[in-house]
Amino acid sequence: MSEHDRYGDLGAPPPLVAEFVSLSEKLLDAPTVQDVLDRIAQAAVRVVNGADIVSVSLRSQDGTIDTPATTDPVGVRLDELQNEFDEGPCLDASRIPGIGIAFSEDLAAGKEFPKWGPAAAELGVGSALAVGLFPAQDPPRIGSLNLYSRRPGGLEQADRDAALVLAAHASTAIAGSLASTRAELQVTQLTEAVRSRDVIGQAKGILMERRGVDAEEAFRILRSASQSLNVKLARIAETLTQRRGEL
Repeated sequence: MSEHDRYGDLGAPPPLVAEFVSLSEKLLDAPTVQDVLDRIAQAAVRVVNGADIVSVSLRSQDGTIDTPATTDPVGVRLDELQNEFDEGPCLDASRIPGIGIAFSEDLAAGKEFPKWGPAAAELGVGSALAVGLFPAQDPPRIGSLNLYSRRPGGLEQADRDAALVLAAHASTAIAGSLASTRAELQVTQLTEAVRSRDVIGQAKGILMERRGVDAEEAFRILRSASQSLNVKLARIAETLTQRRGEL
């Protein structure tokens, strides 16, 4: 779709608006959560002035952070150091209440992250800005969008608005992808449950016919065989239906 098709006679949109429109379309087409995270990180480098490195961190159940998406391998190491020191912008952005923003304009000399900051500076990073994902949710959040500049003061105050919008995009897209994944899993589980019920019903019918027992006794026989052989009831029923001619 061309910019004229999108905006009619209003003319081309501002570059930032065009970038977000394009990003929204790309996120809708993203087939997996990983694709969503990769596209968010790549868009952030283009949109946020001063951002040389961008990563997306996700919080694990044990409270540590992983880095599934980054535009530079240094992004992974920066997260590893935060886990090591239990300190850093990604951790703060996922922990603190409110909007969830953590910032340091000078990592080498700043007091925000006394351990992690100098270690990050040794990796060539001068300033950092992290925005928590799902900003409206009480902490701990599921992760953060992380922006790094190679120079102190490289991330200006104006960059925060763009970072917040990107984090909102990421939160919505991740939520949609996870919901889709959960829905697909539920459909798969439901389909399997229906299939298992049908197979068990067929097996009960065979036993009722061949053994001359009622439905309750037929199910008891299947369950007893399942427990004795340590094989799932549905698998026992499936084997019985497939070999009914041998009974």
